[in-house]
Amino acid sequence: MWRIWLLFDPRRALVGLFTFLLVLALIIHFILLSTNRFNWIEGPRPAVATQNAPLPAASPR
Repeated sequence: MWRIWLLFDPRRALVGLFTFLLVLALIIHFILLSTNRFNWIEGPRPAVATQNAPLPAASPR
């Protein structure tokens, strides 16, 4: 394992890893905030009520 660190600079590798993880965490949180179920800031939005038209009366045969 120690030979891997001879190929990569540890500071650059760790900064790159932490940057990647931060961006990934932000993306996941923004995706969750865009959903109705997992939006912890605004809470769930009320469901939009749709009005259905009544069916036409069946003609007797």
